[in-house]
Amino acid sequence: MAATYVTRQELTDTLGIGTLYSNTVVEEVCQASEDIIKSFLWFDKYFATYQECEDDVATLYFDNPVSFWIGETVVVTNAGAKYNGSKTITALGTYYIQYAVNNATDEPKHAIQPPATVSATTHIDYATVPAVREAALMLAVDIWQARQAAGGQAASIDGFAPSPFRMGNTLLARIRGLLAGYLAPSSMVG
Repeated sequence: MAATYVTRQELTDTLGIGTLYSNTVVEEVCQASEDIIKSFLWFDKYFATYQECEDDVATLYFDNPVSFWIGETVVVTNAGAKYNGSKTITALGTYYIQYAVNNATDEPKHAIQPPATVSATTHIDYATVPAVREAALMLAVDIWQARQAAGGQAASIDGFAPSPFRMGNTLLARIRGLLAGYLAPSSMVG
């Protein structure tokens, strides 16, 4: 699957590298940028920390209150084969959801480590938001520079002027302003 927040062609054009590097290498940088940006954005997702199955009903438990509703379809990932997939919620409480599973072996309540992700529909396509796309491009350029230059800092041809592109907290501070209106509250802790 190709990155959509910053495309391979956009990064290639911005860096002016033409066909010097393989498409796979450039795409990996674009995807890494998108993955990092997504970790800061607000999506309708929660993390299930416990699960159980009884009489073909799966129950996922959360440490924080959830805002799903009965009849809503969610996508469950990283919970195990019988729990994963698109599931329609049949019952819920403040800290749990239930849905049907077919021909499943009963399991007592147990921890999911690392937690499973339960996602509902997000009503915004961040790949169409100019500020998010710019942040992704800035991040992709910095990742590219860090990959190509020793110490993550490129030097000019004359060898004296360092490039402004570096990985680290300052990079995230530079793009946080672009993402401010879309940041998930949980990404602002710390």
